[in-house]
Amino acid sequence: MTEAELRAAVERELPGVRADLERLVRIPGIAFEGFDHAHVERSAEAVAELLRGCGLDVEIVRAGGQPAVIGRKPAPPGAPTVMLYAHHDVQPVGDRSLWESDPFEPVERDGRLYGRGAADDKAGIMAHVAALRAFGDRLPVGVVLFVEGEEEYGSDSLERLLVEHRDKIASDVIVIADSANWDVGVPALTTSLRGIVNCFVRVRTLEHAVHSGMFGGAVPDALTTLVRLLATLHDDAGDVAVAGLVGREAASVDYPQDRFRAEAGLAEGVQLIGTGRITDRLWTKPALAVLGIDAPATGEAPNALVPTAKAKLSVRLAPGDDPKRAYAALREHLERYAPWGSQVEVTFEHDGAPCVIDATGPVFDAARSAFRAAWDGTEPVDIGVGGSIPFIATFQEMFPQAAILVTGVEDPHARAHGPNESLHLGEFARVCLAEALLLARVAEVGRG
Repeated sequence: MTEAELRAAVERELPGVRADLERLVRIPGIAFEGFDHAHVERSAEAVAELLRGCGLDVEIVRAGGQPAVIGRKPAPPGAPTVMLYAHHDVQPVGDRSLWESDPFEPVERDGRLYGRGAADDKAGIMAHVAALRAFGDRLPVGVVLFVEGEEEYGSDSLERLLVEHRDKIASDVIVIADSANWDVGVPALTTSLRGIVNCFVRVRTLEHAVHSGMFGGAVPDALTTLVRLLATLHDDAGDVAVAGLVGREAASVDYPQDRFRAEAGLAEGVQLIGTGRITDRLWTKPALAVLGIDAPATGEAPNALVPTAKAKLSVRLAPGDDPKRAYAALREHLERYAPWGSQVEVTFEHDGAPCVIDATGPVFDAARSAFRAAWDGTEPVDIGVGGSIPFIATFQEMFPQAAILVTGVEDPHARAHGPNESLHLGEFARVCLAEALLLARVAEVGRG
């Protein structure tokens, strides 16, 4: 198909693609513990139906975790095979009062489609579907659609799935549609991602709660002790103070501070933390956040010294770091700096490796050409991402000859994982076109 034919085909398919995206958003498929996983099953079935509608051979698979969907269509003679990855599970919605509309009822406002998963990552699924529908029965490459069902919960069973189905999903090119573009109107290829280590730290200072008046002033309460311990994790500038974590310089991409503050929603007067360029702080230096604390709620707290308190910590690791070594360094820090002789227990939750992608060669040139065409001549940007997609390192290890393209449908205003997640519909149309053009250009590379 010519570029003009593909443009017309994608435009023709977009209304149906959007309708199917909205149907997916209405399914609250959350893989976290404590949620109804029947919805994840429904989500997998809905994705399988979409892929069957594209003429793929489809199966729903699992390896002890939530269901994934694999759809396959063999390559024409001499053509390469492209794996198209996305995930159908979504993050929990959090405090519903912070949402301006029902998170599972998609609503359009000001050119954006709001709803949990509208951007991350059900739009990624539908970008793949849009490209396949645009080609119809004239698909120039072989495709493997791999749609995971527990990415947001850590991809615990993904490696087992890849091993069990390796022969079915082996591909020459892997497109992972789970990242973001540089800005509205500016496409991007993601070339590095940070890793992650999540853990819990519990401090104990008492065998049981005691009267705050009778014992306060001599006995440390666990919550104050925990706060003092957490304060040791950063220096006065806000850089992570855990010895031994890796840091490096980022690519020379400028991220203006006023733009960054606006996109982050930083409250007026709040200073940024850390040192170095913003891209260094976001992409190639470690970051450490306290995600939550278990302690008495203020409305229910008695006048008593708390005996134990617990926090959940998340460390984002710079490319080049090792998650196991980083966890050991964090645990050593927490145990070393325990205030007032308090008992400290550190418990591992999960980790994931960072990655760097060498985005050179004919396949990456084809991707940039497709992006340039879909964005009307705008040059794509190579970016790092502060978030983590740990399984990319697994793909690199298992399929070392494959070119891995990390693309996405999000933009800096998408608010993935937060309240009022949304998808820019104009950018989504460009993403769908870019993927169709990419498949056509990869076929040309394969023939060349």
